[in-house]
Parts: sequence; structure tokens; C-alpha cells
Amino acid sequence: MLRAQAAPVRIGYAMARTGPWTGGAQVSQEPNYILWAEQVNAAGGLNVKGTKRPVELISSDDRSEIETCVRTYEKLMGSDKVDLILPPWGSNANFAVAPIANRMGYPFIAPTALSKRLIELKLPYFFLMLQQPQPMMNALVELLKANGAKTAAVVYVDDLFGLENYAALKVAVGGSGLSLVEEKSYPGGVKDLGPVLRAIKDKNPDAFIALSYPPDTILASRQSKEIGFNPKFFYASVGTAFPLYKQVMAASAEGVLGMGSWNRKSSAMAQQYFDAHVKKFNKEPDRWASGAAWASLQILQAAVAKVGLDRKAIRDYVAGNTHDTVVGKIKFNGSENVATPGAVSQWQGNEFEVIYPASIATSKLAPKPAWA
Repeated sequence: MLRAQAAPVRIGYAMARTGPWTGGAQVSQEPNYILWAEQVNAAGGLNVKGTKRPVELISSDDRSEIETCVRTYEKLMGSDKVDLILPPWGSNANFAVAPIANRMGYPFIAPTALSKRLIELKLPYFFLMLQQPQPMMNALVELLKANGAKTAAVVYVDDLFGLENYAALKVAVGGSGLSLVEEKSYPGGVKDLGPVLRAIKDKNPDAFIALSYPPDTILASRQSKEIGFNPKFFYASVGTAFPLYKQVMAASAEGVLGMGSWNRKSSAMAQQYFDAHVKKFNKEPDRWASGAAWASLQILQAAVAKVGLDRKAIRDYVAGNTHDTVVGKIKFNGSENVATPGAVSQWQGNEFEVIYPASIATSKLAPKPAWA
């Protein structure tokens, strides 16, 4: 007599597959969801409090639109009544969806959002994996100060991410001895940063800081190279950790700093995850949020194994425990991950090395050479 297959665990999400969010979403987030479900099912299914059940992902393109994203999650949690949800990409989308998920009692472990405002919402079902703006900017300023930087110029995207990180940078700079000689915002989707970069070059700062999204990170790097702007410290944020950055900039990536907090050398678990990602997609994971995405799934999987699909019990498990993950130990205080320190990484050869702080570093700061 054939044994009936256990009912699938239905897990829903919306993810950018078209529009301006696609680059980040399809590098850092959705590939991890797909790889995780495949691995879980290959191992016989998700352990739900001792019973293996297959994972069924129910997903759609949010088209990089807040309204589409919100409608999709309302349907997934409402009429579709999925068992669990996985978050969308980016701070803005999470800010829109997290209160709805909280109201409907769905645990929400977000790997690609960083926002003090999200923490201040005090949503008990919402957890942020990434280090938040203040620890990240503190780490950057501490690194610059320790290595002799006196002046810096900053450009930042005019949205939640850019504004919050810029505000955190201003706080970190206060009393540090580092002065900001230029502070400029720019609109999302910017196509030319040349005039801003030329004005900054004329001021000859020790450090350049771009609080930027992936396309802008590459744009600022390319245009700085074109005009010969090569400060001692060149830092750009989202996207620097992407393998695409290294592919596009080639040898010119050498010495560039950015947001990132792990790589394949961080642990045996990190190497195993790295290898599985390359085998599945024939491309490397990024060295920042990809790891956070995988870690969020590890936490969810451990919670379901322990308490089943009771969403309140999952929420309590996530909130009340310290979790061993691919990016190290994770512990939440409210919505904030307080176990992972702010970090700075740097391209050295073919690896985005963690160079600060020493507690998680995989290498030391190297001088930035001239653009190749």
C-alpha cells in the first residue's frame, strides 16, 4: 500500500524580476530562496516538528512596484492562506509589507532591509538580518580614522536607504576628527554623476563615500575612473559586494571598499554554502546580503523543526534564541540583529575580504592602487 505524500508547506513571496529592483533581488535574494527549497526537498522535505513535508514556493514578480508588492502579500496571507511568507527585496518594500505581515501574524525575517525606522515600528513579528545604518557607518568612520583619513566627501541616494545611512554617517563623523568636505544627494535611477564627482575631485578628499544602489555604485566607480578621481579610500555601498562589480570593474575593483560582512573564508559553513550556490547557478553569491538571505532561511528552518508551523511559536523561537548561521551568530533585540557587528570589506584579488572589525576580519586593509 502506497503511503500518501505529506501535504506541502506552502511558502509565498513576491520578488522583483523586472524593474529597477531586479539587480539586487536576483543577485542577493531569490536565488537563495530557490536553492534552499531545492536542497530541502532533495533531503526529503522540510522537517515540521518531526515530519518531513515538501516545500512549495508560491511566488510572483512584484515589478519593482510597492503597490504590486503590497497587493501580492495581502493575497498570499489572505485568500491564499499560505503557511509562511518570505520577504521581498529592499528597505522600501519591506517598510510597506512588514506592518501587514505583523498584523496578520506572519513571521518576517528580512535579509535585504536596513532601516532605523523599521526598528522603531516595534513590530514583534519582524526581524532584520542586516547590520543597521549606525553600526555600519560607525565601522566605516572608525576604519578611516584609524588609517589617517582627515577629509571625506559623500553622495547618497535620495530615498530611505540613502537618507538613513547619510544621517548615521553624520552622527559617526561627529567628534571623530574626520570632516565632510562635500555632501550631495542624487535621485534614484541617476544616469550621470560626472559633474558631482568632478566637483568632489577638486576638493581632493582622503575618502569618497557613496551610499548607493548597485547601478549607482558601478556608475560612480566607472565615472571616477574616467575622470581620474582616485582617493586613498573609495567606498561604495550596495552592489560592491556583488560578483558583478568585480566582473564589470575587472582589475579596477582592486582596493575598493564597501558594505559586506562575510565571504567563503568566514567559516566551513560559508564555504559549503558558497560552493552550493556556484554549482546551482554557475555564479557566486554576493558577500553581504546573499549570506543574510541564506541565514534567514536557516533560522526559519530551525524554528519550524522545533515548533512546527504555529506562526506565533515560530516568532517566539526566532525572537528568543541565538542562531548559528552561515554569517555567524544571530540574535535579535526587538527587530534588530544585535550579534553581527558593523563591517567594512574590500576587494583584494578575487575576494571581497572583510577588513573591519578584527573580530570577523578575513584580511587587513590594503592600499588602494590607481584605477587599472
